[in-house]
Amino acid sequence: MDYRERTYRQQHRQLDLVHFQVMVKETDLDIGIRKDRFSEEMVHWVQSVIADVRRPLEEYLVRDPQFLTALTPHNVLPDAPPIAAMMAEAGRLAGVGPMAAVAGAVSELVGKRIAKRSRDVIVENGGDIFLRSSRKRYIGIFAGSSPLSNKIALEIRPEHTPLGICTSSGKIGHSLSFGQADAVVILSVSTALADAVATAAGNRVKDGTDLEKAIDFVSNIEGVQGAVIIWEDRLAVWGKVKLMPQTL
Repeated sequence: MDYRERTYRQQHRQLDLVHFQVMVKETDLDIGIRKDRFSEEMVHWVQSVIADVRRPLEEYLVRDPQFLTALTPHNVLPDAPPIAAMMAEAGRLAGVGPMAAVAGAVSELVGKRIAKRSRDVIVENGGDIFLRSSRKRYIGIFAGSSPLSNKIALEIRPEHTPLGICTSSGKIGHSLSFGQADAVVILSVSTALADAVATAAGNRVKDGTDLEKAIDFVSNIEGVQGAVIIWEDRLAVWGKVKLMPQTL
């Protein structure tokens, strides 16, 4: 499987929605909206929304370059834009640098804007998802070479959305991880927080004996609602998580 082609995106795509891809610089989003809301104008509008979300962060990084490289919690400048403050707070709660929350923050901010035009919306950014739904959804879990990969799915009820569903892996993708988990999936109302905590929990998993330690870490972070951690054939689950067999 060629991970660069982002074939894992099949795990969250929904048959009743129109999915399309929008790229702005380094940001590569897979977006699902209601079929009656889709148009070429909508695609162009989403592209402008992504640019609007990115711009304040790009400008802030020029003034605070350490924000980009910090691997531990970083204090932002007093006049930092909301997206930087959001990322910094997520990093503080998770004990990691603010950039660990960047994909989740972008997904969340873009998703909330789209949600004003579509009652159902999924925004996926490198495995980090913002979801708002009017119906029950199933989000598959891709865990690379683990025998559990593509075998289980999260059941998400509409009353539990908007929701962030973020995945980190020590074996797949380009994101920095100091662990060896096949997949760490975190659920939180804050997609930025879910992203940062997924990274932090993944850093703690070196082998199968670390799953309990990682779950204990996650369970003590305010704002985290649930977690699924996979290492080879081992699975740990905590919180408000309902798993189902994946039917894709």
